[in-house]
Amino acid sequence: MRIYTAVEGLVQQGIAAELIQPEDKVYARNQVLSKLGLDSFPEEVECETDKDIPDLVDELVDYAVSQEFIPDLFDKKEILASQIMNVFMPRPSEVNREFYQRYKINPENATDFFYRLSQNSNYIQTKRIANNISYKASTVYGELDITINLSKPEKDPKQIALEKEMKKTGVNYPKCLLCVENEGYAGRIGHPARSNHRMIHVDLADEDWYFQYSPYVYYNEHCIVLSSEHRDMKIDKGTFVRLLEFVEQYPHYFIGSNSDLPIVGGSILTHDHYQGGNYEFAMATAEEEHAFTMEGYPGVHAATVKWPMSVIRLRSENKAQLVDAADFILDTWKSYSDVSVEIAAYTDEIPHNTITPIARMRNGAYEVDLVLRNNRTTEEYPLGIFHPHADVHHIKKENIGLIEVMGLAVLPARLKHELGEVEKFLLDEENKIADYHLMWAKEMKEKYGPELSGATVEEIVRKEVGIKFMRVLEDAGVYKRDETGQAAFRRFTDLLAQA
Repeated sequence: MRIYTAVEGLVQQGIAAELIQPEDKVYARNQVLSKLGLDSFPEEVECETDKDIPDLVDELVDYAVSQEFIPDLFDKKEILASQIMNVFMPRPSEVNREFYQRYKINPENATDFFYRLSQNSNYIQTKRIANNISYKASTVYGELDITINLSKPEKDPKQIALEKEMKKTGVNYPKCLLCVENEGYAGRIGHPARSNHRMIHVDLADEDWYFQYSPYVYYNEHCIVLSSEHRDMKIDKGTFVRLLEFVEQYPHYFIGSNSDLPIVGGSILTHDHYQGGNYEFAMATAEEEHAFTMEGYPGVHAATVKWPMSVIRLRSENKAQLVDAADFILDTWKSYSDVSVEIAAYTDEIPHNTITPIARMRNGAYEVDLVLRNNRTTEEYPLGIFHPHADVHHIKKENIGLIEVMGLAVLPARLKHELGEVEKFLLDEENKIADYHLMWAKEMKEKYGPELSGATVEEIVRKEVGIKFMRVLEDAGVYKRDETGQAAFRRFTDLLAQA
């Protein structure tokens, strides 16, 4: 009887969340039963409504595993969970129709509806995201966001082995995780379940793009805007046009793009896409330092920004002129070298310079931050000159993409346990501190000494992780925050000012 209680609870929660109407109750119940291999339902069933949708779905999936209806494999369980929730989902055309009816009221009404739908449908993994450790760390650049990512479950060896076997089959549909063909796709071993996935069509620069939320959001309303065409990432004039058109349509959101080169780009460079959301990062509020004008773009205010990475901020009420100014800076930067600070535009024919752009509306004007990037490597820095250096790899070794650029550290799950061992070391307790944390921990012990106690140690370690992330961003900055680096930055902006 327990399984029927869970089924009824899910149906009632679907009604409460307005995923379905009361008139849909019997239909939804029968559809869920069919997903579980059940062909009947008792006349009287208790209904628990104190459990939320993710917990109820987990209970149904666990039942299916216990009855050997599906194997105990992560992807198989995800496929069933997604199919169960698709019972409660409207068709894509209905979602789009409702979205744009609400958009006529205002854009926030539309995105509120779609975000709530994506959460209630269990597409956004709210239960898993709640496992993340998140806090703010004060630095000279403002409050950086720190997240230890615990939301994605680890896969067992059997699952990993099956994924390797699936790759040998050559199945290439959808082509990648961001293709439009993911909408409603059941999933398979090695490719995530998307039966309950929905997208909103968005027109950007006369191209078909689609708007969705990330299933593992890192901040409020973390969205992904993707091209309908499976094409490589590219930063060009069209990028700036599309980013500004998006914030014009959704002025309560920012939007930005990973850069389009390895090392300094994101994890997916094979599909043109952007990320945005309703959140203000520390970089967005960072103060301007050196203002300058560009002769060819009199309607554009330009300034460098006080930030560990090298940022040029442009602001204008003239969208076309702002696009042209951003494109001019991109073209200039792509061919710019300054050997005094290790910046080389090319190695033979291989390009190294690109930009990470972020757009937003600010007091009725368009604003774009252009983060200068370079992916050159050397024997001393094989992972990248402007990449986290070896002494911070114990905290962050991965590439610095758009989210990190703006001031949010997405740190590996291993740190939850490892930082606990660091805290024990600082308190002179028995510990299993990792060797690569040892020097850092000794420095903290010397720095804080008598301040270290059971009541303060966690706060101290978190603070020092924030300082390490600040160092990560400084490593990734092409112009360092010292006199030499800022003088070199000024040479570049002086060149721009002559345009």
